[in-house]
Amino acid sequence: MRATVVAVWQASDVSPLGRPVQIAYAADPSRDLDEIATEFREATGAGPFVVVRNIPIASCLIDGRPGSFDHSSAYGWWGDVMVELVQEHTPPVISRSSGLHHMAFMVPDLERAIDWCRRHDWPTLLDAATGVGQRFVFADARASLGHLVEMYEPSERLLGFYDHVRRLANV
Repeated sequence: MRATVVAVWQASDVSPLGRPVQIAYAADPSRDLDEIATEFREATGAGPFVVVRNIPIASCLIDGRPGSFDHSSAYGWWGDVMVELVQEHTPPVISRSSGLHHMAFMVPDLERAIDWCRRHDWPTLLDAATGVGQRFVFADARASLGHLVEMYEPSERLLGFYDHVRRLANV
């Protein structure tokens, strides 16, 4: 068999996303998140999981309009990447009770990444900040990738949380 490599991008259009740091799955909001995390761990070996309920959100825009995003998440480690089981309590950003929700990327320049996504027909669906000020954005890449793309800039607090979850997994 012969393989062909095709370059379809130009140097000026290189993605600012880098490598994914997290893969997130939708968790059915009608079920207990601890049970979902336990089942995920048994099925995949990921974890253990840190469960954070009703994550405080200080600001939120959905499709550019003020909105709310109440969610709980279970965070674990899976190989070389964090895994998140995200359970939405407000009307969901995307209607999905299972399956891939988003892939997350730590980007050095969030505004540049947002602009790049927009130019590639991945509009900003959600732009929010946690109660401690960590801004995160969901770009809607469902038409081309089948899931959202989450982006945030690294912070000392965020990097510390990633390290904590990774250490729990003895990685």
